[in-house]
Amino acid sequence: MMELFTYYRSTASYRVRLALALKRLDYQAVPVNLLGAEQHQPAYRALNPQGRVPALRTECGQLLVQSSAIIEYLEEVYPEPALLPADAADRARIRGVAALIGCDVHPLHNLSVLNQLRAHGFDEAAVNQWVQHWIGQGLQAIEALLGDDGWCFGAMPGLADVYLVAQLYAAQRFGLELDPYPRIARVAALAARHPQLQAAHPARQADAPVQ
Repeated sequence: MMELFTYYRSTASYRVRLALALKRLDYQAVPVNLLGAEQHQPAYRALNPQGRVPALRTECGQLLVQSSAIIEYLEEVYPEPALLPADAADRARIRGVAALIGCDVHPLHNLSVLNQLRAHGFDEAAVNQWVQHWIGQGLQAIEALLGDDGWCFGAMPGLADVYLVAQLYAAQRFGLELDPYPRIARVAALAARHPQLQAAHPARQADAPVQ
């Protein structure tokens, strides 16, 4: 069985859990407590020298890092159900939304970035304003790229939805409302009713705090 080194509210870990859920793949979750700095301990650094989550140990024992690479691996090795369509242009459009989130939005509210802001004297109100600005800017662009019905791109959830649903959890954590983004809100409502996606939700993870 695969092992996923994860943290319940890590955006990158969440998107890998969503991909695993959509492909109905079994795995063993191995929690890595980011707030407890477990990612910097020698044992974990020996697995992932960057000290980040997620990391995936495959069924063959190979260790993979970076959520985008892990999801590409899952798509190649377990092609059904597919997260990407057959048409090359459609695949590129979907990858564009995923990259917008994974490369331009998410890195700006990564825990390491926020801790650097705090170390440079930003108070929590300023940190939240920073996060809201960059996530809001990204959601505005994504809203313009999505279709008018169904999931991000079609009748079934795919790669863009994996990235967007995980990003929306972060958006809501930092107080962003989805009212200005009706297409995105539509996808969020579909995800809230999807059993596999809900199983991957941070609140359903074993390392999530008891409410």
